[in-house]
Amino acid sequence: MVRREFGKREKGIFVSQMTAPTIVFLLVMTVYPVLFTIYYSFTDYNYLKGTHPFSGFANYTALFQNMYFRQAVSNTVKFTVIAVVLEVMLGLLTALFVKSLKRGQKVVRTLLLLPYLLPAVTVALIWRMMLSPNYGIITDVFTALGLPVYNWFYDGKTAFGTLLVIDVWQNVPFAFLLIYAHLQGVPESQYQAASIDGAGALQRFRHITLPNIGGGIALCAMLRTIDTFRLFEKVNILTGGGPANTTTTITQFMYTYGIKSLKFGLASACAIVMTVFVLIMSSIYMKKAMK
Repeated sequence: MVRREFGKREKGIFVSQMTAPTIVFLLVMTVYPVLFTIYYSFTDYNYLKGTHPFSGFANYTALFQNMYFRQAVSNTVKFTVIAVVLEVMLGLLTALFVKSLKRGQKVVRTLLLLPYLLPAVTVALIWRMMLSPNYGIITDVFTALGLPVYNWFYDGKTAFGTLLVIDVWQNVPFAFLLIYAHLQGVPESQYQAASIDGAGALQRFRHITLPNIGGGIALCAMLRTIDTFRLFEKVNILTGGGPANTTTTITQFMYTYGIKSLKFGLASACAIVMTVFVLIMSSIYMKKAMK
């Protein structure tokens, strides 16, 4: 009995010692910055003077009274909803197409993943060159076809849609990869049994494929929602939030009207509000996925 208790105690000490560095790392890199941000969101932090007098809910009040912030929230929600729906749908169609191939699946998978492997900054710079109204290859194609040429990133009619296309182009491969992995887990015996019973392709998709990959689709939608809601690099490089704030996202607003203007209290409040939005949407996805 004594040896067994002593062994359990030793095991508990060993586990604590092994997990302690990870816990400390998470506390330092995650918990502390969050608490730091929450605290400074209630202060009028002055970076130059190094002072941070308590201001209560003044930053949050100023935030929600700011028309540019309200527009940024509207732009972010609209962009996120459209982008996630398109990425999941195109990812699903692409996964079904690749799964149906008899040959060359590995080659096609590799080629499809290339856009997602590129950093967001690189993607933004590539598309800025291709869509340049002066020397862009897409502009040359439009000119050769006699189609109208736009200043894609600085025209209010095209800026938002152009950013949307670029984001979808880069992130459809992620949706494809995640859904394709779940497709591999669908038992072939179910398809065979359905075929014997005379089920068509649409019936097999509705009654076999979708129920088996529903969790994967929900997970993909949740991850893409979280990532898209934090969209910053493409907006900052390509449009800077313009024209007339039509492409300003919450993160771009945080940078332009908070960090860049040295209003760190306002920027901290904006970060907390964005985090709450993401947590609410993630919880909705998780509840639906668990049903």
